[in-house]
Amino acid sequence: MDDATAPRQAFYDAIAPHHLAPLWENLHHLVTRAPATPTVPAHWDYDGVVRPYLMQAGGLITAKEAERRVLILENPGLPGQASITRSLFAGLQLILPGEVAPAHRHTQSALRFIIEGHGAYTAVEGERALMEPGDFVITPSWTWHDHGNDSDAPMVWLDGLDIPIVRLFDASFAEPAAADRQTEARPAGDSLARFGHNMAPVDWRPTGKASPVFSYPYARSREALAAIARNGAPDACHGHKLRYVNPATGGAPMPTIGACLQLLPAGFATAPYRGTDGTVFSVVEGEGETIVGDTTIRWKPRDLFVVPAWHRRTHRATSEAVLFSFSDRPVQEALGLWREERA
Repeated sequence: MDDATAPRQAFYDAIAPHHLAPLWENLHHLVTRAPATPTVPAHWDYDGVVRPYLMQAGGLITAKEAERRVLILENPGLPGQASITRSLFAGLQLILPGEVAPAHRHTQSALRFIIEGHGAYTAVEGERALMEPGDFVITPSWTWHDHGNDSDAPMVWLDGLDIPIVRLFDASFAEPAAADRQTEARPAGDSLARFGHNMAPVDWRPTGKASPVFSYPYARSREALAAIARNGAPDACHGHKLRYVNPATGGAPMPTIGACLQLLPAGFATAPYRGTDGTVFSVVEGEGETIVGDTTIRWKPRDLFVVPAWHRRTHRATSEAVLFSFSDRPVQEALGLWREERA
């Protein structure tokens, strides 16, 4: 320490016990010239690595004991934080035949993207949705929900939640239900019939910010992708990409999490692209690779990977591929923070 810095350090030491600190020593860390994140690119091999551990967990604890039997997908750059990006949680949930994940509700919004199995259900506010691989299901903030598996095989899905966002605001509340299963209030498919065909009940008015449709079947979404692929050239940065919407507003299905489905033709490589929203991907169909900076992630069906905020990415499909993704883009757009860069 030289003569010039000694008085400053003495000053810093004097003010520290009074819970004061000099901004000028921290400003360049707090207000960066470009996004800086500890999140790193990461890949989870579902069939080769994750699934065996998930099935082992099924023999160690029941769905009821765990409340939610989930293996967290923790970003290597965020150890111990139960986060896949700094704003989002991701995990894989297992429900075995005959099990029920008990009903509860919480302020965190959640999505389910079905990875494996047929015929298990999620019930939201008294309406069940039978789930198939590729289906996208939401449980908006403070809605009662439970899961059950009446099939004869395991059911696995990707959970995506805004847990870190809610934690940032210290706004978490949760409540268990009186019974494990909700009483059926509406028949399966009721919300899709009412709101999923560019129509709505004549006197209905939205009462919240989330979509009145909570189940988006993959068969319908996949056909939409196939139709636009037949009718036009792919976007240079995204291929053929659609976002899931709230039919009442045209916005995201939930105010904190946006989700998309994209089709990459065989042999297609996207132009480099980056956005300020760190994005989680789940591979539905096909094989290929994603280059994130100096990292190459080779993926196949049911694999998962994450691209951090403001990291350039390029997708390359060796066969026709479909990728599901989710991010915090709706929050960033609402706050005027979201940016993108297309090569």
